[in-house]
Amino acid sequence: MMDLPLLSILIFLPLIGVPLLLLSRRDNMVRWLTLIILVADFLIATGLLIAFDPTTAQMQFRESLPWVPALGIGYKLGIDGISVWFLFLTALLGWICVLASWTSITVRVKEFMINLLVIQSLMLGVFCALDLFLFYVFWEAMLVPMYLIIGIWGGTNRVYAAFKFFLYTLLGSLLFLIGILVLYFHGGRTFDILALMAGSYDFPVQAGVFIAFLIAFAVKVPMVPFHTWLPDAHVQAPTAGSIILAGVLLKMGAYGFLRFSLPMLPDASHYFAPMMIGLSAVAIVYGGFLALAQKDIKKLIAYSSVSHMGFITLGIFTFTLNGLSGAIIQMFNHGITTGALFLFVGLIYERTHSRDIPSYGGMIKAVPLFGILFATFLLASMAVPGTNGFVGEILVIAGTFAVSGWAATAAVVGALIGAAYLLGLYRQMLLGPVRIPGNAKLWDLRLRELVCAAPLLIFVFWLGLYPKPFLSILGPTLDNLMSQTSPIIQAQGTRP
Repeated sequence: MMDLPLLSILIFLPLIGVPLLLLSRRDNMVRWLTLIILVADFLIATGLLIAFDPTTAQMQFRESLPWVPALGIGYKLGIDGISVWFLFLTALLGWICVLASWTSITVRVKEFMINLLVIQSLMLGVFCALDLFLFYVFWEAMLVPMYLIIGIWGGTNRVYAAFKFFLYTLLGSLLFLIGILVLYFHGGRTFDILALMAGSYDFPVQAGVFIAFLIAFAVKVPMVPFHTWLPDAHVQAPTAGSIILAGVLLKMGAYGFLRFSLPMLPDASHYFAPMMIGLSAVAIVYGGFLALAQKDIKKLIAYSSVSHMGFITLGIFTFTLNGLSGAIIQMFNHGITTGALFLFVGLIYERTHSRDIPSYGGMIKAVPLFGILFATFLLASMAVPGTNGFVGEILVIAGTFAVSGWAATAAVVGALIGAAYLLGLYRQMLLGPVRIPGNAKLWDLRLRELVCAAPLLIFVFWLGLYPKPFLSILGPTLDNLMSQTSPIIQAQGTRP
């Protein structure tokens, strides 16, 4: 099995399923085929995670074929202790998106499921690519199916939100391409990521490329002030689109910092670190206050993502072992908890057709199981001890205190604001008097919906109570990242 091109199979299996969907005539058949394909992909990703060797920082399951040798372009794949977790997360959320769309998508079902398969392949490709040109192809191509998912199956202002999403991310992608070309010409005319990591670049080159990459990745994260596309996209996107955005696409900006900015541009990364820490601290607090003011459930969770992603970029640019470990864990955690919150918002929207928070109230009596699970994911998002969110946030805050007391204080304040808006959301939605009589007669979670929530719930408590397996797989890769970045970092702590 190890001799098989497992990463290529993982990436292209969803694309192979597209012709099968095109031949299907019934919507139910399309749904079942998509589910089977993405469950199979998830099983492959799980097998890769189980077979992954946690004792080495070397890229594993590597594949390499010439593509355009004259230009130094190759089809090169491989994964390390960081990317293996995001492959798993992407594959997990893929089949959950299918089940979440089972009854909510009733128009152009075949086209919708094809878009899900295509974007799944492209997202998996991003986390596997070891050639910068190949990475860019996957990175850029993702815009198209996401644009279609928002623009065709979204809400009443879907076209505006889709165009805004596309234009913001396209601008970032163009700057990313410029940075790639600069590295190509200064790195020996190769797009090999590992070779570019081993290269040495003058500070002016590093600084210019860092700024280009910064804008590209900041749009994806999104960091303040590049965040304005996110609430519109989330509000208008269907449930599956919001899960993909929150669970995977936002992580790709932070992944870019980890994969390219830190190891390839270490001097520039250190030079701009105070600015990045400042922007991250602003995002944590500002995003929290924006979430606190929202009356739309999706907008509240979207702005909470701005705040939570601020924790991630803050941890990355502390250049401490605690900060980096916490940032990577929090990337995974955010995909679990915020993906679950958008799932539950979609489930309740199917029942009430409203996202207006003040119109809810007193639903706990009608939907007690929904209320219990929703509360669990809200507590995880608040980083309550015993949940996955606590592990990531406490490591980020600990790492930040080592380099910036005021930024760590801002992170603590942001966490308190998060507790305020999340508890307020739960109180208004599920407690108190019923404001709309029909909400007293809602149906509770069904089996399909429980199947969606169950694996996410498992990771909330598994990572919250026993994060050692995650840290064990991450450890050698993180040590290698530290050594690539700068000797300054190595003395700033030990791996948790």
